[in-house]
Amino acid sequence: MKEQFEALDARTAEALQGGGQDRIAAQHKKGKLTARERVDLLLDEGSFQEIGQLVTHRSDNFGLDKQVFLGDGVVTGHGRIDGRLVYVFSQDFTVLGGSLAEAHAAKICRIMDLAMQNGAPVIGLNDSGGARIQEGVVSLAGYADIFYRNVRSSGVVPQISAILGPCAGGAVYSPALTDFVMMTEGTSYMFVTGPNVVKTVTHEEVSSEDLGGASTHASKSGVAHFTAPNELDAIRQLRQLISYIPSNCEEDPPMVDYQPGDELRPELDTIIPENPNQPYDIREVLNAVIDPDSSMEVHADYARNMVIGFARVAGRTVGCVANQPATLAGVLDIDASVKAARFVRFCDAFNIPLLVFVDVPGFLPGTDQEWRGIINHGAKLLYAFSEATVPRITVITRKAYGGAYDVMNSKHIGADMNFAWPGAEIAVMGAKGAAEIIFKGEIAKAADPAAKLAEKEAEYKKQFANPYEAAARGYVDAVIRPSETRKHIIASLDMLRNKVEKLPRKKHGNIPL
Repeated sequence: MKEQFEALDARTAEALQGGGQDRIAAQHKKGKLTARERVDLLLDEGSFQEIGQLVTHRSDNFGLDKQVFLGDGVVTGHGRIDGRLVYVFSQDFTVLGGSLAEAHAAKICRIMDLAMQNGAPVIGLNDSGGARIQEGVVSLAGYADIFYRNVRSSGVVPQISAILGPCAGGAVYSPALTDFVMMTEGTSYMFVTGPNVVKTVTHEEVSSEDLGGASTHASKSGVAHFTAPNELDAIRQLRQLISYIPSNCEEDPPMVDYQPGDELRPELDTIIPENPNQPYDIREVLNAVIDPDSSMEVHADYARNMVIGFARVAGRTVGCVANQPATLAGVLDIDASVKAARFVRFCDAFNIPLLVFVDVPGFLPGTDQEWRGIINHGAKLLYAFSEATVPRITVITRKAYGGAYDVMNSKHIGADMNFAWPGAEIAVMGAKGAAEIIFKGEIAKAADPAAKLAEKEAEYKKQFANPYEAAARGYVDAVIRPSETRKHIIASLDMLRNKVEKLPRKKHGNIPL
């Protein structure tokens, strides 16, 4: 028996070696942690329980029979983050480039199955050169097995991907199917086809960083929800993200202790500029309403005319969606609509109440938007809000014009509580544009057309460009002082705590993709 234990200890030590000290040193030289270091830092100290430590590859082709790699290039198991169960896999680039093959994929699928069975998040730490060429179609089958589980798990347990090295070819589709993607700056990249293929096919010269680096995907493609300057910060952000979301679709988000106090925020009474065309930063409004230092913005560098993210109000997690007047006047365009729609659907899937701040002059006009399908893409946000059954609260701070008023969580598409600040303008369009259309003939015949336009603009604004017409019809539940916004939101969230709403029986809807 003693000899058996010694043999087991020797094999375990070999597995923990992760491919040899020389490879680990090379990993550190590139500013990267090893697969096991990443897991240890991500999880609570001493909580990691490894699964499949002694698994080896299953192909002897092309020289693989001459080497044995315990773990087959991926560390898998379960552990705790702030005491809560999570499942994790961490690809090891020091073992055959972290390439995915039959046994490697089977280990990942195993923990994904366990996550579904036990209702806990899956976190993937990706660092792989792609499919293992030596194993042929078996590698491709392994990817498909993972993709299938990504889809089956979607909306059941949270799935988070951290890209900490290369992620190319078919490998990119598993992260794309997960809920959130984190990338490290300078050491990670994602693309379907690499720079060499791009050059061969299109004759474009582009680096891996420019083609698929963290900044590219965070600001241009929208593939990355978060970026980090290094792996330590990436892991810190992953732990923070987990703190906002429930373990599965059957649970409520975690609460933190909160002591009620003075909920008035006087600074909000003067935050809106006198000039209706002057911008302001909606983040200042959000930060005044939520609990101090409780926010985590999502997609911060993408579609900046829309702000989304997690926060807490009276200790309770909320998902915030807000137009950003400081960028493009807060208009809805394709990117902003898709960005917000996906976030709304995540929050709805995992029982996170939605808090929406509206200051929107409409949809972005132009041939570029129309030809690229603003109709379909804008409809995604409309669909997402209409489908959501979680508590939904809207605050109109300034402008809510045209169809964008409807789309931004209006009462008409199922919002529970809708508030407006006294200076809010709720109308089909801006007063000047409306006056030019309605009173076109009268203005043309006037001795002083400019003066007549100003007169009619003021007339229209008095009648329609205010929150009181909407409040009279019940479309707005209350016109409130800005300083009292937090108080009303806390009361509304408490009132809606046990909200239950059932959608019509169906297999699934057909969101305009």
